[in-house]
Amino acid sequence: MMQGAELTECAAVVELVTAYIEGELSAIRAAEVEAHLALCPGCTAYFEQVHQTIAGVRSLEADDLPAPLRDDLMEAFRREVPPR
Repeated sequence: MMQGAELTECAAVVELVTAYIEGELSAIRAAEVEAHLALCPGCTAYFEQVHQTIAGVRSLEADDLPAPLRDDLMEAFRREVPPR
């Protein structure tokens, strides 16, 4: 992450969008993201897409997915995120 760097480039905002949506950024960094989004239509569109995707995924219930797809997804997540 780009701690301490000004958020003047779209690439920096794209890197931080998920953390911003999840409320994981410091107040200063979140304000920088918001300032950039206020001035950049491209990043604003990207933010909206990511935000809608996260909201859609969160609204899913386990029974909304066919069992084989759910099992495949769970296996993929297990490979990517080691157990704690």
